[in-house]
Parts: sequence; C-alpha cells; structure tokens
Amino acid sequence: MSEDIAKKDAAGRTVFVKTYGCQMNVYDSERMVSLLRPLGYRPVEAADGADLVILNTCHIREKAAEKLYSDLGRLRRTKDASDRAMTVAVAGCVAQAEGAEVAARADIVDIVVGPQAYHRLPELIARAARREGVVLDTDFSVDEKFDALARDRAAEGVSAYVTVQEGCDKFCAFCVVPYTRGAEISRSAEAIIAETRRLAAGGVREVTLLGQNVNAWASAPPPSARPGIWGFRPRADGTWGLGELCRALARIDGLERIRFTTSHPRDMDDGLIDALGEETKLMPYLHLPVQAGSDRILKAMNRGHTAADYLSLIGRIRAARPDIALSGDFIVGFPGETSEDFEDTLALTRAVGYASAFSFKYSRRPGTPAAVMPKQVAEEEKDRRLEALQARIKTQRDAFCDSLVGKDLPVLFERAGRKDGQLIGKTPYLQSVHAYAPASLIGEVARVRIEAVTPNALAGELAGESIEGRPARLKVGDAEETRV
Repeated sequence: MSEDIAKKDAAGRTVFVKTYGCQMNVYDSERMVSLLRPLGYRPVEAADGADLVILNTCHIREKAAEKLYSDLGRLRRTKDASDRAMTVAVAGCVAQAEGAEVAARADIVDIVVGPQAYHRLPELIARAARREGVVLDTDFSVDEKFDALARDRAAEGVSAYVTVQEGCDKFCAFCVVPYTRGAEISRSAEAIIAETRRLAAGGVREVTLLGQNVNAWASAPPPSARPGIWGFRPRADGTWGLGELCRALARIDGLERIRFTTSHPRDMDDGLIDALGEETKLMPYLHLPVQAGSDRILKAMNRGHTAADYLSLIGRIRAARPDIALSGDFIVGFPGETSEDFEDTLALTRAVGYASAFSFKYSRRPGTPAAVMPKQVAEEEKDRRLEALQARIKTQRDAFCDSLVGKDLPVLFERAGRKDGQLIGKTPYLQSVHAYAPASLIGEVARVRIEAVTPNALAGELAGESIEGRPARLKVGDAEETRV
C-alpha cells in the first residue's frame, strides 16, 4: 500500500456530490452527506480521488440526460486515473425517470437511486461493494424518506432547508415532476416543528421550507396544538395549511426568519396571505411562478388559472404585505405560442414589476403532453423571445436593487467574506450583502445601510443598532468600537 493511500485510509472515506437543479436537490445532497458521515465519509470538493461520487441530477431542462452522460464520460477518466476504487452513484430525477437506461448505458455507474430512496443509500453502497451489478432503487416511500433524512440532523450554519412537502398533483403539460417525484405528500406538522426546534437550538436562525408545490402542504395540527394555545385556529376542515405552519414555526425561540419555496398560484389561500401580512418572521419575498401571460397558453399548459387570476392574487398579497418583493418563473416558446401571446407575457411582467425572475426556453420532456403538441416554436424564435424577456426582467431587477440604496435593511450575517473583516449576509429579499463587520455578528440580524449595487450582490455598512437593540460594532483598524 502506498504512503498516500495509507494516509487516506487513516483519514476515512471521502464523498463528492455534484448537485444539478433545484433547491430540493441541494437539500437532498446535504442530507445524503449527513447520512454518510456515520459510515466514515467526509465531503470533498472534487471527484479526484473520492471513494464515492454522487451525481444528483435534475430532469426539468432539455438535454438533462445528455449532460449526465457527458459528466459520466469525464468521470470515467478520473476513475481510471485513481489509485483506489471509486463507487459512482447517479441520483435524482434523471435516475428516477431513466434509471434502467442509465444502468444499461453507462457501465461506470454502480448505483442508481431515485429521490425517494436516499435514506437507503448506506444499504445500496454495501450492495455495490459486494459487486451485485448495478444497484437500482427508484421505489417511492416519501414518508419514510422524510423521517430518515431528518433524523439526528445537526445544524450546519446559520440557514437551513427543511423539506415539508414533495411531489405535485398539478400536471402542468410541460413538467416531469409528477412523474419523477410523485403525488403531493405532506410531512406532518409535528415532525417539521420538532426538526425546526432542533435546528434553532443548534444555531440556525433562518429556515426555508421546501416543496415542489410547497403551499399545497396540509397536515393535522400536532397533538400539543390545543385550542387557543398557538394563538390561531386551524382551517375549517380542522387541518393546518402552510400559513398555520409558518405561524407555529414563528413561535420557536431563536428562529428569526422563515421562507418557503416554490409556490403555485392555485394554492395561495387566505390563511397563507394573512400570515404573510401578520408574521414579521415571514420574509417579504415570494417566488410565485406564472409561466406565461397569455390565457390561451396558460390553458394549454394546464396551469389552472388565468393571467387576471394571477394579477388579482398579486394585488391581494400586496395589500396584505406592501413591502413584499416578487419573483417568478417564465417559459417562452411553449408549443403554439404566437408573437401576440408573448406580448401578453411582457405585459404581465410590466403589470407585476418583479424583483427577480427565472426564465427559460420551452424544452420537450419525454412523456409530458407538451412534447407531442403541434406547432413547436423554432429555436431561433425562442432565443429572440428569451432575450427580450430577460432584458425586461433585468431592468425591473436593477430598478428594485437601486431602490434599496440608502436604506437600512435587516441583514442576517451568515459567513465570512473573502476580504479580511468582511461578512456576507442576506437581506429580507434574499439578496447577498457584503459589509465590514466583526465575526461575532455571524448568526445575528443587524441593520445595514445599503451603499451600492454590484453585479451579484449589494454592498453596505453597519448602521446604528441591530434590530434586536444590541449595538452594531464596526471594525476600525485593529480595534472594535461601538457606534450608536
């Protein structure tokens, strides 16, 4: 055994995870790493020399599988050059949708595991080590996954994701999520509250509640929710919706901020809108995809709402929370979309005024209704429309950021920056902020005066007192002084 290998064995095994796609995948990747730690795996930043490589894939965009096979080709060269065995796992939605094909086509792959089977990863690794051939597990067991991945979870930083819901029942014509993540399933309120309490006790100050359709979440109240004890009532059917859950989480000591993503317009009920308006720990930033501004295209997409429905909903949300900033998703070039339809989309963006948005060209996903629709739009026209839409969104985003210059915003500092004395935090609107501040403010919410807008962040300086009333400290030379 070489000296390098002996040192590596002494240090334990290593795992490299490459994450594609959405925040749910980011959460899943983090939980897989946590699940593997008791087995002696520690995360590394590159595949070179890793004992286990996991590619956590996304199936939303076109050519997702081709990207995977391209990465597997590069990984083969890395594996061949390694001086020890490497186990390769393909996880995520491509694994769920095309697992058998991945197993047959890429002989470098040892494990194929779908999104609902990550909690069985230790068992799958053991089976792969026994050389049982490609180990394939794409069974659905969401409740079991919820419990297993959250069990004994430790806080890792100031902010954390908490999965509350998976799957989707909406069946938008362009989307593969119902086929890769399954039907809408909600985690129990009791389990979510317990996990969030543990995270807050460990130093987490902000949680983002995750779900493919997060505001479809519903659950029976926890056993401890006796009438009146929480200060709010269940819905008429006796269940809690996302609004009630957010109100309950807001009562957890140490937790300063609550976010949720991604929402569907059809599930923005009065309880959630009221909570946005009344709970100060709920951040004034809402990602609410609309996808198109043309009623004809929205109907073809099976979105279940019109442009007027969406704009009316935005009006109700803004009436409840006037300081809210809105984000959205758009697809251009959906089959049958005309120039007039696209102009309707531009008109909707003008009416809303987004702080940010994500926009994509329509891409065919095998097995979805839209993939076989007539009147597919030419790629050149998709490119033109996407460029025009993104220019409009950029103008709105820039205007929103510029409007914050000179204002004092509460910023949750999360980590040190690249420069000495610099910290990086988040505004209520999910923007990164760079400011010079003492390291003792990591994990604290402090007021920052926004001084400038940079291409990817805001820059500011500490202003007066933190929102908890503690004085903000400025680093001056080698000493700290208090400015009040």
